[in-house]
Amino acid sequence: MTTASVARALGGLAHQGAHPPASCDCAPPEVLADRPDGTVVRSGPVVAKAHAPDADPSDLAARLALAASPRTAGILLPPLGAPPAPPAPPGDARAARTVEGRAVTLWPYGRPVDPADPDAAPWEEAAVLLARLHRTPPPDPFPPMRGPAKAARAVARMRAAGPPPGGDPDAGRTVLAAWRSLPGWARGEAPAPAHRAGFLCHGDLHLGQLVRHPVRDGTPDGRWLLIDVDDAGLGDPAWDLARPAAWYAAGLLGTGVWLRFLDAYRAEGGPAVRAAGDPWPELDVPARALTVQTAALALAKSAAEGRGPDEVERLMLDACARIASLPGELAAPSAS
Repeated sequence: MTTASVARALGGLAHQGAHPPASCDCAPPEVLADRPDGTVVRSGPVVAKAHAPDADPSDLAARLALAASPRTAGILLPPLGAPPAPPAPPGDARAARTVEGRAVTLWPYGRPVDPADPDAAPWEEAAVLLARLHRTPPPDPFPPMRGPAKAARAVARMRAAGPPPGGDPDAGRTVLAAWRSLPGWARGEAPAPAHRAGFLCHGDLHLGQLVRHPVRDGTPDGRWLLIDVDDAGLGDPAWDLARPAAWYAAGLLGTGVWLRFLDAYRAEGGPAVRAAGDPWPELDVPARALTVQTAALALAKSAAEGRGPDEVERLMLDACARIASLPGELAAPSAS
């Protein structure tokens, strides 16, 4: 099935979830995201998601159960009921909710962060939600957090794409040098250190993973909640702070915003960093890994689009150069 037909099928499922079973004069379904690891389509108040083709059914089921669990109420957006689907063959243990072999889930629509209003970005709210998630006792058993595996896939994608036109031909080698400076657990090649591996983590925190729900027309009602549990699992909670930490170190996130985020996380009792003082001993490795991941994806994207890296992407490549030259430490800007 092509990407377009997957989107059409998801739109139909979302529409059925929003208006069962009668027809209506609704606006056409809207594609919110279409990536190899997930296609997301909205119809009114319902969102349908086709998960990655290689998603492990048991791991996905555990993650969906977590999102629906009372233990994460007020932290994670819970899924809706199962979408219509043909029954699975007798004895088939795979999820029956599929579109051409891809597991499908339904979710309530939440209002995302407004990219046109960066000053209103909910950094403190995100920090509080992360701290609460990290303090939540995890189910037993539960799959590992997939953040390091995503970083490894980003590097593999960069290698496959080749160098972008008009860019520095050595940029890819610089990213790979920074990648090789990381310990095996941050490259998805080994478990995280035991004392840091047992926390419940989101696995892919960025501002696109927050929505307000419930949504009411004309008002900003609804609490902020985390979405997208596809990478959630047990691991080092510092990974969930690593993207803003990397942006701060690269000069993309202002000192004031970073400190508000960090202070809100600490005030909520988050275990990823020490309660006071320098947080970098805990953040160094995850922040370096997210820097490499971001730079690798930037090179892959610019190569696919036939262009050189833009200004923001070059900042992440510059950060990789610093990591490669000082492999033991990603120097954060002074907060003084």
